[in-house]
Amino acid sequence: MLGALLKAKRLRDAEEHLAAAIRAFEQDGLDWLPLRAWWQATRTQPVSELPSSHGTGTRSPAVEVARQPGSQVPPPSRRRVSVAIMPFVEAPSASSPPSQLAHGLTEDIISRLAKLRALFVIARGTSYALADRGIDAQEAGRILGVEYVASGRVRQQGAGMSVLVELADTRDARIIWTDELICAGEATFDALDAIVNRIVAAIAEEIETAERDSAMLKPPSSLDAWEAYHRGLWHMYKFTGPDNRNAQQFFRKALALDPAFARAHAGLSFTHFQNVFLELTPDRERQVQLAFESAAQALAGDERDPAAHWALGRALWLRGAQRESVAELQRSIELSPNFALGHYTLGFVEAQSGDPRLAIAASNTSRELSPFDPLQFGMLSSRAIAHVRLGELEEAADWALKAVSRPNAHAHIVAIAASTLSLTHRHDEARTLVARIRQRIASYDVESLIRAFRFDAATEQLLRKSAKPIGLG
Repeated sequence: MLGALLKAKRLRDAEEHLAAAIRAFEQDGLDWLPLRAWWQATRTQPVSELPSSHGTGTRSPAVEVARQPGSQVPPPSRRRVSVAIMPFVEAPSASSPPSQLAHGLTEDIISRLAKLRALFVIARGTSYALADRGIDAQEAGRILGVEYVASGRVRQQGAGMSVLVELADTRDARIIWTDELICAGEATFDALDAIVNRIVAAIAEEIETAERDSAMLKPPSSLDAWEAYHRGLWHMYKFTGPDNRNAQQFFRKALALDPAFARAHAGLSFTHFQNVFLELTPDRERQVQLAFESAAQALAGDERDPAAHWALGRALWLRGAQRESVAELQRSIELSPNFALGHYTLGFVEAQSGDPRLAIAASNTSRELSPFDPLQFGMLSSRAIAHVRLGELEEAADWALKAVSRPNAHAHIVAIAASTLSLTHRHDEARTLVARIRQRIASYDVESLIRAFRFDAATEQLLRKSAKPIGLG
């Protein structure tokens, strides 16, 4: 079959068939290295010189073989996409002997990605076995039938080091993210830990973004559970009434296809949270209850998913159960230290009536883990509230203005910025922001802000005082 496809110059079909054949050989305990060696020796023409069969409207039998169980096409109920982390390699250095640093980074990344529960992560043994046989990242992705593959190179630089990471979509051989992380000083445990955290968070975030963008291009009727979930996320992060309703519809579609899909239940819980927090619907108490029920179903679907505990923590906060809320949010972080939303929401809760210094630390961690997060405005605004409670008003205004500049910042975020500006006697700037709020919601006032949050009594009093000079009372 490989010979026939190569003769017809159908290189893409041949590579898919080779991957399917290798999987079949491996499952039957047969040595597939001679098959691959023959392929490499026979395929003499560069890929760029071979015409592609893409777009011809036909498929060879080879492609149909590759579409059998174990290939890249998932069933309609899939709830995760798959990723393989190939062993990082260490660039040779004349000044220092090879170390186990690259292997250590690889193992930590695999372990922590698996803890996120959002991705199907290929086990370490399989990734290393393919690397030991000389399989590169792109070919490994085809053989394993995964959607994404990550690889990296570690380079020692005196006492410091750099890590170059690349994430590719195996379906179209496209690099979707690459970055170089540099440790200028000594590569201590804490420094390496921070690099691993950043890589893990970036891989999860970039895959989620790619999947969301892909789902947006498909007709709603053709979506599987995973795609419907990501379509819901796209609408959820718009923070408007119509988009929130659309998000609910897509999460419910995902759950109709897969009733135990924990992340879809968590997303549905967040839409009910938004209905309360942004006052999108009048039935506040009913929405609080629905947020709690959906979060409980997420936990029942997968009690080790940090997103399920995050959803329950938010729902408990809506109920006024702050201590229980904090416990659930801390549990989400314990399950996955790289779960940025867990850190953010812990900071959000602590900023209002808990420990403001802990809130600042949590906000900083969430932004380090997810610097392009769609909830970035909330991370920044939570830090602003914490500074208000510490009496650091100038810092509060600075952070609040950063929050306002982020995309999709809603009325509460703008109101917090206006209040902090008023507290620093920058009344003209504050009134400009109040006018911006009133263009969206004519009836908005400081009580709308206080109703949405759980501020302590002293902060509520301070906010009401700040509202009078700027017309927000």
